[in-house]
Amino acid sequence: MSILDKCSQFQDAKRAIAMGYYPYFREISSEQDTEVICNGQKMLMMGSNSYLGLTTHPRVKEASIKAIEKYGSGCAGSRFLNGTLDIHIELEAALAKLCGKESALAYPTGYQSNVGCISAIVGKHEYVITDKYDHASIIDGCKLSEGTMLRYNHNDMNDLERVLQKIEGKNSMIVVDGIFSMEGDIAKLPEICDLAERYGSTVMVDEAHSLGVLGKTGAGAAEHFGLVDKTAFIMGTFSKSLASVGGFIAADEELIHYLKHKSRALIFSASLPPASTASVLEALKIMEEEPERIAKLWENTHYMLQEFNAMGYNTGDSNTPVIPLHVGSMMVAFAMWKRLGEEGVFINPVIPPAVPPSQCLIRTSFMATHTREQLDFALDKFRMIGKELKLI
Repeated sequence: MSILDKCSQFQDAKRAIAMGYYPYFREISSEQDTEVICNGQKMLMMGSNSYLGLTTHPRVKEASIKAIEKYGSGCAGSRFLNGTLDIHIELEAALAKLCGKESALAYPTGYQSNVGCISAIVGKHEYVITDKYDHASIIDGCKLSEGTMLRYNHNDMNDLERVLQKIEGKNSMIVVDGIFSMEGDIAKLPEICDLAERYGSTVMVDEAHSLGVLGKTGAGAAEHFGLVDKTAFIMGTFSKSLASVGGFIAADEELIHYLKHKSRALIFSASLPPASTASVLEALKIMEEEPERIAKLWENTHYMLQEFNAMGYNTGDSNTPVIPLHVGSMMVAFAMWKRLGEEGVFINPVIPPAVPPSQCLIRTSFMATHTREQLDFALDKFRMIGKELKLI
């Protein structure tokens, strides 16, 4: 036996490829816009996380180009040593202002933001509490910490209280997604913060899918509920609404100072490239200057939710631009993905382990820049294929 045997024994993906039901690593040869060229085919993009449609904005692209011209293509080191640029400091100030916090810290990826913060904050004999539907980067951050991870049933506040009662009096932090990335529902943050206060816990919110979506200024769920002061750490990503790659933590100055010197994911990673940094700065400016983008995103969201539900699709508890269509079995999810692709609609099938075996879904997500004509085109295809597969 060899440590490598598991690689040759892994056949699931190869079987899916042979059957023509492999939905991953699709090759896109165009900009990430409402329409893309995927595997040589023009497709309507209904699976992007570019909620505000800024990845193709001329100002965002120009900011990236100018940053490369001034700073070069990379920083050649970590933030801790030679990798801190003046635009990193400018970006962090802008993020802190957006989130209503004293300070912020930018990481090379959103994944590293969660891993870096949670693993640095939660220590031995301490507890980190997560929703069972939290993102994988939160779970991995918990595993890399020296603390104990406890989980509660999705958005179930009675179950969260049960967990908190078990560890009452001990140091703990509750980490939750603002918008859950597959289900599209919003965390019950008011109840979470109330329970945290009652049982002496701390709250961290992952705003990856809620940044640019929720809140008066697009700052996310904490702003949406007026709970910025009750949330110790606000995490966000740049790869969705902010049209780039990277992530950040916003918090009080003392907490950010600690992370700067204790977060291994920051200290031992090369810093955010200049082009990415500049593009995020410009995206933040556009989001502030053009609040109509968020309004349009919600107009599209409400329209699609209404139409999907009118057709008879099960959209679960979604009330955000992430709208799942619950279809049941894995083969039905693959069949729907394949047929929609043939009709020119790009979506994402979600199967185990991301969801339980009998709860597979089609994940759709919408952008401020989708036109009504594009949405109606997609709806016609969803109606036709839903009837073909006897889902509606």
